[in-house]
Amino acid sequence: MTDRRPGLIRRLFSAIARVYRGFRSVILNLLFISIVALIAVSIFSGEDKVQVPQTAALVLDLTGDLVEEKRWTDPIATAVNESLGGQEESPEVLVSDVVTVINKATKDNRIQALVLDLSMLGRGSLDKMQLIGAAIEGFKASGKKVLAYGGYYGQNQYYLASYADEISLSPMGAVILEGYGSYPMYYKNALEKLKINTHVFRVGTYKSAVEPFLRNDMSDAAKEANIAWLNELWADYKQQVAERRGFAVDNFDETYAALLEKLTAAEGDLSQYAVNAGLVDQIKTREAFRRDLIAIVGENDDHTYNHVTFADYADLVIPAQQFDNPLTDKVAIVVARGVIVDGSAKAGTIGGDTTAALLRQARHDDKVKAVVLRIDSPGGSAYASEVIGQEISLLREAGKPVIASMGAVAASGGYWIAAPANEIWAAPTTITGSIGIFGLLHTAEQAMPTLGLNVDGVGTTELAGLSAGLPLFKGLEPKAKDLFQLLIERGYTEFLSMVGENRNMTNAEVDSVAQGRVWTGRKAQELGLVDKLGTIDDAIKAAADKAGLSNYDVKVVQHQLTPAEQMIKDFLGEAKAQGWLPHSGISAEQKLLGKLTQQLKQDFVLLNQFNDPNGVYSYCVSCSVN
Repeated sequence: MTDRRPGLIRRLFSAIARVYRGFRSVILNLLFISIVALIAVSIFSGEDKVQVPQTAALVLDLTGDLVEEKRWTDPIATAVNESLGGQEESPEVLVSDVVTVINKATKDNRIQALVLDLSMLGRGSLDKMQLIGAAIEGFKASGKKVLAYGGYYGQNQYYLASYADEISLSPMGAVILEGYGSYPMYYKNALEKLKINTHVFRVGTYKSAVEPFLRNDMSDAAKEANIAWLNELWADYKQQVAERRGFAVDNFDETYAALLEKLTAAEGDLSQYAVNAGLVDQIKTREAFRRDLIAIVGENDDHTYNHVTFADYADLVIPAQQFDNPLTDKVAIVVARGVIVDGSAKAGTIGGDTTAALLRQARHDDKVKAVVLRIDSPGGSAYASEVIGQEISLLREAGKPVIASMGAVAASGGYWIAAPANEIWAAPTTITGSIGIFGLLHTAEQAMPTLGLNVDGVGTTELAGLSAGLPLFKGLEPKAKDLFQLLIERGYTEFLSMVGENRNMTNAEVDSVAQGRVWTGRKAQELGLVDKLGTIDDAIKAAADKAGLSNYDVKVVQHQLTPAEQMIKDFLGEAKAQGWLPHSGISAEQKLLGKLTQQLKQDFVLLNQFNDPNGVYSYCVSCSVN
């Protein structure tokens, strides 16, 4: 009898393939039709998308994390995910966009008030929020009102709300200010259970980036260093908020006992507690807040106050493309945000080759006379950091001064790429330093027998199979460990020398403030690692002064989408704005689950990004603040 199963299997897989091709064809055709429809709407729609009433409030309803540069996302994948009811992953808001919108509204006679609706605001470092706060202060100085309303104010939301003339809280609302902390996840026990061996090669007493793989808790040295800069950040937060709100710094409750005492006095009412503590000015319902705004800016057809949202107003006042006047001299800005990796990378990650190419573009642009490198990075690949550093040196050799402007974090590799600049500027609350390097390798030689697997063979030398990942399966020889440690120590010496040459310090002087230790920008200036404290605007002025410029434009040299990517992004953005793609909400349970899994996901994504060709990294794991 003939066995017909192979034929049946072939027909089955052929049927599956036909269904897949048909499904893919349908999806692509629907996408094409949608794009054509959007083109037609954009061509034949004669009315403006956004109408600003003659008297209106600008609602600053920021959704997402505040960032220096938005990460790249696949516009098609994002649209398909949202059309299926998925949630946009960690939405982001450009700080520069927020500042521009507020500054434009300040000069717009139609905008009579600013409403801070911060319920969807995510993460934001103090330096970023201070830039937005300065724009809010300018708005207030023009004689216009700033009002904040919310049901819940977390730490970031409250910091921005403290710039308002009045803060109102919902009757069932709360203000929770918990301070700063750094709580990495530790994997030692989990790796042991999986029979995975961790091999670490490092230099620096405080280089704690590898501790999560070696320990089940934070070392005393890491705790000592971390609590120092965390206390500085918290002191800055309290001092600034207390000044704006007009109460003493000791008004912040930092113990359960103190919070319990005040809550007991308020009979357990969180909103009344906030009023009693002076954190908010009054308790108001949404309707009462709406009536207050109607009295200022008037009422619309929806029976609420005349207003325009942040996104709609941004569409009006922020040009889709940057205008580049070919006749003026330029100070170029190159943003380096994210983990530093070898090779090319999309926006939101610092690719050694990609960022070097942006700097090289500025070097070969005759109208660019100076460059500001805006850094927001905890580091990464040492090799990629050096590739970027060489381009900075070439800019200086070409007679174009480079100012490194540090944002929230410029540590480890983030400091490496700052060091070659003519000057380093930082915010007082910048997290920087962490000068040190490490190597990290996991091997599974003990797990292999458990899985019934083994690797064996022969090679012409002891080194054979090293680049192919043989140690992952066979383990690391003692002599190989000595070799890797020697290379790490050499890399640390080179890091010290590079910093010393650029900062006019000896290796011993650099080593005394290095060893992987983290500093705030204010302390780093005292130690000679930073030249001046200030904002990115201060850094731009410094770059212009060094280049001898009095009249100049600022040009952002950035990652460019391909024409196809830009077209799809624009069209799908229009579809979302028109409500043709569903906006999915997120439940409290989903938020909690997201928080529980976020750290785990970040750590494994980070490990996947570690692609230094020499396996040498300069990264600060403790520089993220919770």
